[in-house]
Amino acid sequence: MTAPLATQSRFPAAAVTEPSLATMLADMLALYAKTENFHWHLSGTHFRDCHLMLDDRAAQIFATTDRITERARKIGGTTLRSIGHAVRIARIADNDAEYVAPLDMLAELRDDNRQLAVYRAETHALSDRHGDVATASLPEARIDEAEGRAWFLFEASRRGEAGH
Repeated sequence: MTAPLATQSRFPAAAVTEPSLATMLADMLALYAKTENFHWHLSGTHFRDCHLMLDDRAAQIFATTDRITERARKIGGTTLRSIGHAVRIARIADNDAEYVAPLDMLAELRDDNRQLAVYRAETHALSDRHGDVATASLPEARIDEAEGRAWFLFEASRRGEAGH
């Protein structure tokens, strides 16, 4: 039998579990998987540019996961145990449709990134309320990154408007 994880923390239990870093991680992994899925199944006129953009965005999303997980452990929390666990708690909706039109892919990812920024702001507020400055700093950069991805996806999905 192994000992349970029991990392000591200066924070009370609510400060460790309320701004759920496991949920933050699940959201990031769900968005990563969806971005990669759309990257793999993209087609159409601007295939190359969009394919490369989605690949870059997926890498950016995945790069954040270790920082989130390590922060959870540093403050005495736990994190995801499996893909099933991630699926159960992620708030970013999956899309396993056989075909998604390219502009619909970009619009869906744009909206997901906008929602992710909202979720990160909520995590920031909860962390602030508990005086956890280091955890509060994690979502700050993630908010800016999500808003940046939403902006790129919005611009990439514009339908050749006059004057633009």
